Amino acid sequence: MTEKTGRNALTYKDAGVDIDAGEALVARIAPAAKATRRAGAAAELGGFGGLFDLKAAGFKDPILVAATDGVGTKLKVAIETGQFAGIGQDLVAMCVNDLIVQGAEPLFFLDYYASGKLNVDDAASVIEGVARACKQSGCALIGGETAEMPGLYAKGDFDLAGFAVGAVERGHVLPRTDDMREGDVVLGVMSSGLHANGFSLVRRVVADAGASYDSAAPFDQTRSLGEALLAPTRLYIKCGLSAIHAGGVKGLAHITGGGITENLPRALPAGLNAQIDLGSWTAPPVFGWLARQAGIAESEMLRTFNCGLGLIVVVASESAGRVIDALQESGEKAVRIGALIAGDGDAKVVYKGALRL
Repeated sequence: MTEKTGRNALTYKDAGVDIDAGEALVARIAPAAKATRRAGAAAELGGFGGLFDLKAAGFKDPILVAATDGVGTKLKVAIETGQFAGIGQDLVAMCVNDLIVQGAEPLFFLDYYASGKLNVDDAASVIEGVARACKQSGCALIGGETAEMPGLYAKGDFDLAGFAVGAVERGHVLPRTDDMREGDVVLGVMSSGLHANGFSLVRRVVADAGASYDSAAPFDQTRSLGEALLAPTRLYIKCGLSAIHAGGVKGLAHITGGGITENLPRALPAGLNAQIDLGSWTAPPVFGWLARQAGIAESEMLRTFNCGLGLIVVVASESAGRVIDALQESGEKAVRIGALIAGDGDAKVVYKGALRL
């Protein structure tokens, strides 16, 4: 029997959607996803939904914690430079770091990749980076979605979103604001650079300076400007869990959009402020270059960028030393940056000194 077709015999591919390319991408990334297997998840791709067994993961009375995020306009820098290896880690970090600050261990991750026309090589580079970061964070990449939407995205553009779920035993959720006291110590854990926030301002600074992403970074002659700006966000899961297990941790803050000024108060109770000594750490050189190049005020730097601190820890004073040891034994650099002081309203950050840029 002859199959009848319409006058123009159009196919989905003619309309701009290539199902074969999507299947080729799934086949290519399957080994990377499989490598993220952990207790509770088989991490196989291809089902309608991903499964996770909390009991097999060792939890007895867990609270689930979920987070979703993207990488903002840092993605534009990656697209313009063609450098995609680190952007997958950014996506994972922006989600799983939000889980650890609530005391939760990341369990599984899903990604969403949308483009006008799927480039299998570029997409695979991104998602393989997602898988590597998931493995480092101890969470399984159990699924995702790749969408081709011709007409919605400009040629070469794509977008990313990530979704992470973690768990923490009941009674161990952070922050423990009821336990926080005046005199508790505030620790800072160093960032790798800009992470994935403030890039609309960063891109404006680069454009106004007439700088090229391919040229040597003005603040680091060993790397191109693009490479330096695209340094991937640090994953704070291992060090965060180590700090929590060391004892005495009362709160954690992931320093993302809004900087230290807006994020640290989210982990504090009313009636207590965080007094931060800005001279207690030295920010990576990229922050000084941005501030000087565009005349950005210190207050604007502090509420836009992480300024060198990707994670902040509030800890009982008697436990500060061993928590610093735990953080550094996990491969992170941590320093005392301040303490909690009495306040008279909603929590806020009180700065002293000046940023070392």
